[in-house]
Amino acid sequence: MSTKEGKKKKLGNIKTVIYGRTAIILLGFLAQLILLVVGYFKLRNYSFLFYGLFVLISAVAVLHIFNTRGNPDMKLSWMFPIAIFPIFGAIFYATIVTQPGTKVMYGRLKNLAQQTRKYVNPETEVREKLRAESPQMGQLAHYLYNCDNSPAYMHTQVSYYPLGDAQFPAMLEELKKAEKYIFMEFFIVSEGRMWDELHELLKEKAGQGVEVRFMYDGTDVLFNLPNYYPQILEKEGIRCKMFAPIKPIFSPHYNNRDHRKILVVDGKVAFTGGINLADEYINEKKRFGHWKDTGIMVKGDAVERFTYMFLEMWNESERQAEDFGKYACLPETAVPSDGYVIPYSVCPLGVERVGERVYLDIINTAHTYVHIMTPYLILDHQMMMALTYAAKRGVEVIIIMPHIPDKKYAFCLAKTYYSQLLEAGVRICEYEPGFVHAKVFVSDDEKAVVGTVNLDYRSLYHHFECGALLYRNSRIPEIEQDMQNTLKKCVEQTQEDVEKRKLHEKALGWVMRIVAPLM
Repeated sequence: MSTKEGKKKKLGNIKTVIYGRTAIILLGFLAQLILLVVGYFKLRNYSFLFYGLFVLISAVAVLHIFNTRGNPDMKLSWMFPIAIFPIFGAIFYATIVTQPGTKVMYGRLKNLAQQTRKYVNPETEVREKLRAESPQMGQLAHYLYNCDNSPAYMHTQVSYYPLGDAQFPAMLEELKKAEKYIFMEFFIVSEGRMWDELHELLKEKAGQGVEVRFMYDGTDVLFNLPNYYPQILEKEGIRCKMFAPIKPIFSPHYNNRDHRKILVVDGKVAFTGGINLADEYINEKKRFGHWKDTGIMVKGDAVERFTYMFLEMWNESERQAEDFGKYACLPETAVPSDGYVIPYSVCPLGVERVGERVYLDIINTAHTYVHIMTPYLILDHQMMMALTYAAKRGVEVIIIMPHIPDKKYAFCLAKTYYSQLLEAGVRICEYEPGFVHAKVFVSDDEKAVVGTVNLDYRSLYHHFECGALLYRNSRIPEIEQDMQNTLKKCVEQTQEDVEKRKLHEKALGWVMRIVAPLM
């Protein structure tokens, strides 16, 4: 059997395991759902006493919704299942909001953040310098340090990649230089050229004595990799784990996925952005036309924060204490200052919505323009008001969206927001060659964000995310130029285009909008 045939057979066996396991997991969820529904209808009709109890439970759920802190849109969406299925909706709500597992996780992550804070340079002088240059940016830096343990850094060099095709060779080049450790955390990992090349390099480095840790999201077990894949990598000397592995037992914790993309080499270089480890991200494989994605590489002091972001997430499921001091990064004074870089993380388990705060701050303080690339557009009231007000006060607001969507229901939902945005003067342009997966904000030639945070509820409220905020960095004009180059390949949307949508697409969008905050 040839090597190529062997690989095909191996991939076929893996796919068999994946789809077999996926079927078991889905059947497990379905069985639990059927039991809940059957139990609800049987108990509801059992007696007037039970029905009164159901109504009381629903009333308590509604009172709780009104009196908790949180997004008003999300509160309103919870009213829908409670109104349609009083007891079932209330039980579902109670299951989600109590979340004992996620509360334990949040406690552990907060404790880990307190531990790593001892080793992160607070960069007080940098924040004071930033505040002197721009009080507004100084306040944002103050917020990110206090609420997210994310300092502002100066001695940092940034490289921007307008496509995954460009970032992938840079990742390979930096990995080859690894001498001490490699940390990798990604949302999607799929067999193919990209992962195969990285996998071989990681095995080689592990064989050379380099510490290699690899973490990916547990949803990969549904479609991409077998459940036992971490054991395969462990045998090759690569420490590996899945974040929140999917099992055939319902848990609200499954809603909080690890959507981050982080690669750290020796504490000297880090990558982040929208690019996952699958062939479509480097246009080796065509799924939805041309795949437009972006990423950045940072060298210097800011790598420190990405190092500890990874270690905090990795250690959430560990029971043995980590020696965080072992990975403390020395100040890179040899790297020249180039504006400011603030790497930050997004945790969905607390009250702070760091990803949304950063985006809102950019929109609300823009003077000339805000240009955005995002694959999804599912807006809460606060974000909608910020975007429309910015446009109404004369700021050029442009949102670049895919023209070929990866999820049709999400695309139908996104288009329900088009009319209000267009009416306010926001320009919406769809990338005609294919799918935009980039998550980029750039404003006034002074501020930019490149990271993993989409403009939707999942990224802003439900997922673990990360990004890098740049201020007065020399790469910002390059990011804006990429925006302009992308706009040349876009089709601008009009109110007429919105009205031309088919009735079933409009209907699907309207229905999806009711439950959008819960998606």
